[in-house]
Amino acid sequence: MKQVNTFHFSSEFLLESGSSLPNLEITYHTFGTLTPTSKIIWVCHALTANSDVSDWWNGLFGEGDLFDKPDYYIICANIIGSCYGSTGPQSNQLPESLSYLKFPLITPRDMANAHQLLKTELGIDKIHVLIGSSLGGHQAQEFAYILQEKLEKLVLIATNAKHSPFGIAFNESQRLSLLADETFEQEIPEGGQKGLKAARSIAMLSYRSYEGYVKTQSEDVNDKSDNFKASSYQAYQGQKLVNRFNAYSYWYLSKAMDSHNIGRNRGSVEKALGQIPANTLVIGITSDLLFPVSEQAFLASHIPNAELEIIDSIFGHDGFLVETKTLENILINFLNK
Repeated sequence: MKQVNTFHFSSEFLLESGSSLPNLEITYHTFGTLTPTSKIIWVCHALTANSDVSDWWNGLFGEGDLFDKPDYYIICANIIGSCYGSTGPQSNQLPESLSYLKFPLITPRDMANAHQLLKTELGIDKIHVLIGSSLGGHQAQEFAYILQEKLEKLVLIATNAKHSPFGIAFNESQRLSLLADETFEQEIPEGGQKGLKAARSIAMLSYRSYEGYVKTQSEDVNDKSDNFKASSYQAYQGQKLVNRFNAYSYWYLSKAMDSHNIGRNRGSVEKALGQIPANTLVIGITSDLLFPVSEQAFLASHIPNAELEIIDSIFGHDGFLVETKTLENILINFLNK
């Protein structure tokens, strides 16, 4: 049984930056029935996803999929800064001093602290499986660090321990696209839509691969000189995001991704990873330009009880959404251990 709810936190929510959010709201989806014997599956979603994990991760979380089991209780919380119900730069409950581009900077650590508040609100003691990919993997690391022995299994997919200069450069290029749209800094509900379309087009280049574009966007005829499939694909993907997302949330969530560093104020990245006790599965994708396999290997080598699996795919970073059958087989082996 799928349900959507909103958790209201009545006190000020202190952020890592030192700023705070009043009247924090967290929209979250649950699947199944919570009982004293339920195994809690907690999903941390990526940058432009939402808390309805069955909407975007079919093959793992849809009806009849891997995590559709009677003893599983699945939770996915919409992250702070998003435009899907949780507190973000255009939330109605925010004072004008914190809205739009005056919204404070947030980090994956802030997101994990919000997850911890929700976990307490729901009366959950231990999490059986915590899973996250991309920005969701950033949250999952931070949440696992907080949970310690209250987490049994951790799954990190296509993510890293500290966001790379290359990834930050891609995100900055997208933000420059937002700034190039004169409506973005007007701070109006529909502001930055043209910039968001361009930003998403840039992002797609980091989410896919050369081979993936050859396979899906090659021409069927030999006499074209314009109007190529790859061009229309980029425009389509940009407009598709404009139709469902928000430029101001995109700005802040891309900055949140840039800020990820599991070792910040914890001695070092290696030291922080070494303090995650959960049995951990790290999964990389061979053609992932944004989070190369070397970053997955680093995670697996520094989390004490971790193992590494690599998916051979031409679909780049988005392989975790495309190669669900392969992912399912890897997860089955890990979950049954």
